[in-house]
Amino acid sequence: MILKGRAHKFGNDINTDDIIAAKYLVTTDPAELGAKCMETIAPDFAAKVKKGDIIVAGNNFGCGSSREHAPVSIKGAGISCVIAKSFARIFYRNSINIGLPIFETNQADDIKTGDELEVDLVQGEIKNITQNKIYKSEAFAGFMQEIVNAGGLMKWIRRKRV
Repeated sequence: MILKGRAHKFGNDINTDDIIAAKYLVTTDPAELGAKCMETIAPDFAAKVKKGDIIVAGNNFGCGSSREHAPVSIKGAGISCVIAKSFARIFYRNSINIGLPIFETNQADDIKTGDELEVDLVQGEIKNITQNKIYKSEAFAGFMQEIVNAGGLMKWIRRKRV
């Protein structure tokens, strides 16, 4: 599976309140949450995102609370995946659980806002088309690919039970 999109760059320690403000936690609707994604740190973010775009960040992306609303809002905004130098562990798990692919690479700093990226989920390869560079990330294990391809853990479980 290959994901293609334009990079939206953020720094280090982007917490779950930065991703989706607590005042919007009255809904679980992905589209509603997506419309408010990153609002406190980038008010025009949701308006700029085109379906398939990619968030790129520094260290400790998704730190803070364990709310699943954060990756839901990212996915609801139309983001296809997140690339960062590192992720908070609970955010990492929540992302997989809702079917949002995430990739860690030490080379995330090289990627600039607006760069066109191509991400291979199976190979763990990130191609920066704009800069003509290739970065490596760990490929998803087979069962994690199944979960993401199914659209999240609950959908994967339902398929397995049928």
